[in-house]
Amino acid sequence: MNDTPSPTPPEKAETAKEAAAVRRRWITLAEVLTVIAVVISALTLWNNWSERRETEASEAAQSRRASSRAATLVLSVAEARDDRLTLKAVLDEQSVQSQTIAFPSDLAVSPATTTGEPRIEAGWFQDALKKAREKAGLPDDSRGDERLPVMITTRFIVDGEAHEDRAIYDIGYSVTGRWLAGHSVTLRGISLAQRVSKANAQAKLDARWRALLPPAKAR
Repeated sequence: MNDTPSPTPPEKAETAKEAAAVRRRWITLAEVLTVIAVVISALTLWNNWSERRETEASEAAQSRRASSRAATLVLSVAEARDDRLTLKAVLDEQSVQSQTIAFPSDLAVSPATTTGEPRIEAGWFQDALKKAREKAGLPDDSRGDERLPVMITTRFIVDGEAHEDRAIYDIGYSVTGRWLAGHSVTLRGISLAQRVSKANAQAKLDARWRALLPPAKAR
């Protein structure tokens, strides 16, 4: 026989109240844990989205830089002979289609156009250049490399898209004398001087030429 006394009504009420309070605490804890889980999930999603956006932005920026780089042409010499420079694009993905080489107005030399084989030939301008040097009172034989600025308009293709580049390049050359045969111009190489727009290209070229080789009256 159980001799434990039964709780009195007030004690039963207190016990029930405590049990209800415990259940509320468990419910509250479960809610808190649920909220924490939701917050963590949201933060994880936001972090993944943010990282993806950063990756996409970085890839897009790299693509723009690569595209801009591919569309920017720089010419170099593939092969040099005394009377001819064979040119090429520095980047392999650029395919040169044609070029127009314009000369300073003072030389009175018509532009030369090439198709499929970018090059510069001394025969295009050497007689006019020698006359200009003579008129300017320069020595027959040059010491080191002299410079002749030219404006090169290049049409080229990258990934199937056509582009056009317009820039002033300095042709490095030397002049040597030969008894009876006269003097000859030997081509050395080219270097990029500046990029120009179509509107001011010839004016920029002429200004550079006159700075490098002032007329005789200004010397």
